[in-house]
Amino acid sequence: MNRIDILKQKAFEEKSFDGFLVANETNLFYLSGVQGASCLLIPKKGESTIYVYGTNYEQAKADGKGFRIELAKRGENLMEKIAAQAKTYGIKKLAFDSLGIESYRNLAKGLRGKTRLKMQGNLVSKLRSVKDEHELELMRKAGELTSLGMKVAYETIRPGVKEIEAAAEIEYVMRKKGGWGTAFETIVASGVHSAFPHGGCTEREIRAGALVVIDIGATYQHYCSDMTRTVVAGKPSEKQKKLYEIVRTAQEKANEAIKPKVKAKDVDTVARKIIEGAGYGEYFVHGLGHGVGLEVHEAPTLSQVSKEKLTVGNVVTNEPGIYIVGFGGIRIEDTVLVRKRSAEKLTQEPYSLQTA
Repeated sequence: MNRIDILKQKAFEEKSFDGFLVANETNLFYLSGVQGASCLLIPKKGESTIYVYGTNYEQAKADGKGFRIELAKRGENLMEKIAAQAKTYGIKKLAFDSLGIESYRNLAKGLRGKTRLKMQGNLVSKLRSVKDEHELELMRKAGELTSLGMKVAYETIRPGVKEIEAAAEIEYVMRKKGGWGTAFETIVASGVHSAFPHGGCTEREIRAGALVVIDIGATYQHYCSDMTRTVVAGKPSEKQKKLYEIVRTAQEKANEAIKPKVKAKDVDTVARKIIEGAGYGEYFVHGLGHGVGLEVHEAPTLSQVSKEKLTVGNVVTNEPGIYIVGFGGIRIEDTVLVRKRSAEKLTQEPYSLQTA
């Protein structure tokens, strides 16, 4: 059963809709393999239609096998066009994943009250959260490329090197070895800026004895990876070593807890209790992790407020941290696959507070 058929089963048989409109670009690519399209209309009966503007029209025709490709002309009201097609298909109950307020109003206006609209954003995100074997093959490659980038980080970071210089070396090797790009803006945050979870990457020179948080991710054939290590440029202090071991232990224990049918919030609790028990609970300022796939942040979420349970095929991050303003921060992160009996790390070594 392909992805469209699975979505039809979820939306039409289980939820009693007779049409589904996909407007999120990543969801659309996931379901069709077409990039740069605007919308995908899936009827219960009839041919699914991809709407695409002229810039990407020829590519959509080449990639969108099994779909009707409809040219969306500049200046025409796309939502009214889709509404007219929905009426042709006799759709009375139309689900959609996400729409801006203006698009929603135009669609509702075009349907003229004859079709019920309801947002069902979680349907596709839940499908995307469970990776198939082909996706996992791509994500393992993305993890491998990211791990290679991190090895270069350990070789590059030393006193006097600028954060942007280290980032350039990391990104270069990930690209050279086959990466399609970066999953997000590379973070090389040193000194007191390492205490900011998203501390960025600037022209600051890395100073001797400074903590450096390196958060990187390669993409491979559109799939992402996410990995963080923390190092010291030089000899670490006793406090730095102590904090590092706390975070490392929290990450290891959380990794052991990542299993099918386990509540996502309970995995967060495992790591959080270790950090709290060491007296640094107030300095762990974010959730333990998030799903990874076509986007670097997707379902499921590992946090204290998560209501999800892990299942085989989920790919998530495990990234506990301690951030002390004025001192620095430590985060250790891996991208992890939920398997039947254990977790598989898609990102690997090194694990060390000291650089080469």
